[in-house]
Amino acid sequence: MTRYVALLRAVNLGSHKKIAMPALRELLTGLGYAGVETYLQSGNAVFTADAPAARVAADVEERLAAR
Repeated sequence: MTRYVALLRAVNLGSHKKIAMPALRELLTGLGYAGVETYLQSGNAVFTADAPAARVAADVEERLAAR
């Protein structure tokens, strides 16, 4: 298992593109990632996944876009 850091750019900086940190943790947990932690309202998250970085990035991007 690899530990990853997700730095979501431009999240929670204006009146649009808002995502609550509990929702972000739920989204990442729903993708099967473990040990999900977020930092304040920054859009930054740390988690563990058993997948290559490119797959993790694509999965997170797709899920956020669908949201």
